Amino acid sequence: MKDIPVVILCGGKGTRLAEETSVRPKPMVDIGGSPILLHILRGYAHFDYRDFYLTLGYLGSYIKRYFIDYYSLSSDISVGLKDGSLEYLNAPKLDWRVNMYDTGNETLTGGRVKRMENILRPKGTFFLTYGDGVANVDIDGLLEFHRSHGKIATLTAVRPKARFGNLSLEGERITEFLEKPDLGEGWINGGYFAFEPEIFDYLTDDTTILERDPFERLARDGQLMAYHHHGFWQCMDTIRDRQVLEDLWAKDTVAPWAHYGAKA
Repeated sequence: MKDIPVVILCGGKGTRLAEETSVRPKPMVDIGGSPILLHILRGYAHFDYRDFYLTLGYLGSYIKRYFIDYYSLSSDISVGLKDGSLEYLNAPKLDWRVNMYDTGNETLTGGRVKRMENILRPKGTFFLTYGDGVANVDIDGLLEFHRSHGKIATLTAVRPKARFGNLSLEGERITEFLEKPDLGEGWINGGYFAFEPEIFDYLTDDTTILERDPFERLARDGQLMAYHHHGFWQCMDTIRDRQVLEDLWAKDTVAPWAHYGAKA
């Protein structure tokens, strides 16, 4: 196991996915029969980063219960009726440590990270990722780039697919049609970060939105760098986004974000 913490933001209410998130937190919405959160963790574990820190909020007990029960519910079980003894068969072999912390129902993204300062600052470099999107980011490559520039923060920049086909026109004549192309201009925040402990100096309290004042100040200070990811990336903000991921999972033997190999 590589000794770098992986923080996953898991506390938001996911209001744009209310059909799913009224009964469970957004990171626990299933893709291919497993919570999207598990897909994210598997992506990091593929690169041997297996020390996870989940910042919980809305329906956080749901996530705690899932991981508390994961070993038993993922195993076949033999019960000795004479004494109630249990034997777990074909148990999962996930050598992960999942640390879960309640960071408040109303806390915003930067505030959740700030609440983890006493735990994370002594550990040095750490990763941070949202709990509602998947990508095949090269995590080792992200770390190598982050360490090469010596700045406080690295943001993974992505260019998402357009939602609709793109038309090139000359008058009323279509000269080119591209079905859901990569956007031709502009990179956006892909949600895979590497930070140095000095990031905490840019965070204040529970009302801090990571993507606003802290990132704006880091950029002004020359401390925010972009790692360009040209591979797969997809967030899950809406029911439509979820269906896109489900369709991709059903279509291929290996989903485009699944570094870890065949479906499991």
